[in-house]
Amino acid sequence: MPSRRDILLGSLSLGAASAFHPLAARAQESGTLRIGMTVSDIPLPNGQTDQGAEGMRFIGLTAFDALIQWDLSRDDQASRLVPNLAVSWAVDPADRTKWIVKLRENVRFHDGSPFDADAVVWNFDKLLREDAPHFDRRQAGQGRSRIPSIRAYRAVDPLTVEFTTAAPNALTPYELAWIQMSSPAQWEKVGRSWDAFLKAPSGTGPWKVERYVPRERAELAANRDYWDPARRPRLARLVLLPIPEANARTAALLSGQVDWIEAPSPDALPQLRARGFQITQNVYPHNWTWHFSRVPGSPWTDIRMRKAANLAVDREGMVALLGGLMVPAKGMVPPNSPWFGKPAFDVRHDVDAARKLMGEAGVSKGSPVSVKAIISPAGSGQMQPLPMNEMIQENLAEIGIKVDFEVMDWNSLTDSWRAGAKDPRSKGAHSTNSSYFSQDPFTALIRHLDSRLAPPRGTNWGFYEDPVLDGHFDAIRASFDPEKQVEAIRRAHERFVDEALFLFVAHDVAPRALSPKVRGFVQAQNWYQDFSPISMG
Repeated sequence: MPSRRDILLGSLSLGAASAFHPLAARAQESGTLRIGMTVSDIPLPNGQTDQGAEGMRFIGLTAFDALIQWDLSRDDQASRLVPNLAVSWAVDPADRTKWIVKLRENVRFHDGSPFDADAVVWNFDKLLREDAPHFDRRQAGQGRSRIPSIRAYRAVDPLTVEFTTAAPNALTPYELAWIQMSSPAQWEKVGRSWDAFLKAPSGTGPWKVERYVPRERAELAANRDYWDPARRPRLARLVLLPIPEANARTAALLSGQVDWIEAPSPDALPQLRARGFQITQNVYPHNWTWHFSRVPGSPWTDIRMRKAANLAVDREGMVALLGGLMVPAKGMVPPNSPWFGKPAFDVRHDVDAARKLMGEAGVSKGSPVSVKAIISPAGSGQMQPLPMNEMIQENLAEIGIKVDFEVMDWNSLTDSWRAGAKDPRSKGAHSTNSSYFSQDPFTALIRHLDSRLAPPRGTNWGFYEDPVLDGHFDAIRASFDPEKQVEAIRRAHERFVDEALFLFVAHDVAPRALSPKVRGFVQAQNWYQDFSPISMG
């Protein structure tokens, strides 16, 4: 009898095949790069796109721009924030709740309309002002939780915007880097409708969306008039295809239907290398965890169970499972990170210690406790979620934790994550499995566990409450001195580990498989990547 995983993989393979089958009859166009994404649908080309951070990678940062951007030009150092549509930003020394942002001159949207301070205000209104005529609940769902400190904003003059935060917040530039600018004039032109905007998107980015077919493909053309000559694309076109299952993505690459895939099947790596395909990877801030519910009745309210689960996971075995394409996790960030600190609890593989803790909690393999975990079969850089979760299920069974999976597609999982563990969309789950972008202190730590960011105010999915950790978070936000801020981040991360607040499993290395024809790709130490320097040889 086929296993649950076999059934899931089979159904996904059929779905993926139908998604990229039209390519079989198409010859590769000159100067065109075809990418197989891990998501099951094309990210919405509205500005504040969906499909998690993978949607931002392929549609958000290609067709649109934010005020502040990550430097994606190097692969040998961690990315830093750099000017983009904003040329500068600074906190007001007399009032640290106010930030003054100076905008770039002579930038135009793809439709030809000018980008200015009024356009910035309009784009924040679409996320935060529910009474605004252009408020978009879909984009608000994606972007509002990224800018929790923003309380007001106004155009000072055509090239200056003032943002006001609820309290002094040194992390404001990181928040602004999430928000992409879409064209107010285009929204008016298409009839003041976001659904119509999807058919004729307009941003300021280096690529223009020319064709958008949900669940099938998006076609982007190079913006030869892009405001930054250094980032004008070398390619003529970029084609994005949703292929959520790893084996199907790999088959598409081997058969020549695509030129680039995210997260290739580990089993196929020897074959891909033997046939001359490029396998690229790099360290970057992205972890793969189980997020625990702390709602009353959740087994994870017991620290002994949380620590035992962390001790039960065979991370070295998972490295082998993934063909070496992961780094074992000992926390939310790697031990070599300046944010790691010196936690007392050592996250390691120690089944005897795990069983001892479970015994103290009154649980054993013969008298197990049941937990439900939300997982997805693919989506937004989820590595290889089905085999990884099956291994965790087997590991936890050895210490008396019986795991049942609630399998959701990626968008449904993220909807339930934003709604929280108490919401019916989470279906009574005690854990949710996601890969988390961990590039800045807010996205790495604060958004997950700040008690003031429980749903609907934020993404503290498990409704965790801890005055000590909240104090560390406040210190991070209030520290405009970089050294003091790093120390506050270390203290927060030490508590993450010592309290075993997540099931820490893996740090991703962003594996990709590319055709030998792909040239010029620089894999930045970042979730996002720059497609402008790429060419096809």
